[in-house]
Amino acid sequence: MYDLIILGAGPAGLAASVYASRYKINHLVIGKVFDGSLAKAHLIENWPGKKSIKGSGLVMEFYEHAKSFGAEIIQEGIIEVDKNNKGFVIKTGLNKIHRSKTILIALGTKYRKLNVSGEEKFLGKGVSYCVVCDGAFFKNKTTAVVGGGNSAAMAAEMLSEYASKVYIIYRKRSMRCEPIILDRLKKNSKVEIIYDTNVIKISGDKKVEFVELDNKYNGSDKIKLDGLFIEAGSVPAINFVKKLEIETDKNNYIIIDQGGATNVKGVYAAGDITNGSNNLHQIVTAVSEGVIATTSIYRDLKGGS
Repeated sequence: MYDLIILGAGPAGLAASVYASRYKINHLVIGKVFDGSLAKAHLIENWPGKKSIKGSGLVMEFYEHAKSFGAEIIQEGIIEVDKNNKGFVIKTGLNKIHRSKTILIALGTKYRKLNVSGEEKFLGKGVSYCVVCDGAFFKNKTTAVVGGGNSAAMAAEMLSEYASKVYIIYRKRSMRCEPIILDRLKKNSKVEIIYDTNVIKISGDKKVEFVELDNKYNGSDKIKLDGLFIEAGSVPAINFVKKLEIETDKNNYIIIDQGGATNVKGVYAAGDITNGSNNLHQIVTAVSEGVIATTSIYRDLKGGS
């Protein structure tokens, strides 16, 4: 049995592992390192010490740092998390069972869907949630990004390196991304922002051909497209831990105290899945929460000393 199992191998989980190793906590990390939102980010420009770095490059640095301390990391999917009188039981995709005295939930978030007609039908046929994964397939094509935050803005930037045209379709009257990113978009001749508009249907024959809008654009409620990238925000990935009856807020983010503890004894949480750090949900706050939670776990395992 481990003293700690960390669920998730993103910034919060890997930072927690580094500190767990330094505290000599017998621990295991379960998570797919390159499956998180950081790994899929085009460029990271707000991580102190790095003026600009690809998301995959930064997550590799986190991974190598954790491994350098001897961390045990298994890149398997999590099937179920449960609790008994001896501790916690985690079942992974290969039907393996892992047990621990405490757990740290650092599973991050998952993509929010539009839930419109055609979204599921054309997934992988023009509809995508990952520009890093699929952007290069749209060289000299017409594309659109749905969303108005940093992820949508940066997705549009990256797409413009391949596509001949990139629309940003956003339901509000102004983008909510960082002003410095918005300035770059406005100077990019390939990018055009459509405000106050929602995609209500994705249509085509065998692949995406056009989208229908709830507002007219240039006199039409349709835009011809080759690809649609959905960056409409994210939701906490709590499905695997629902059996633990962890308290969440109205948006399903796990409620933590200042030490990263949840309402369930032995369960801690960190990163984008929590309501911590004033809901900022940045890499730097995820790392911080992972470190704080691991420090709390260390003290608790030592009997509160």
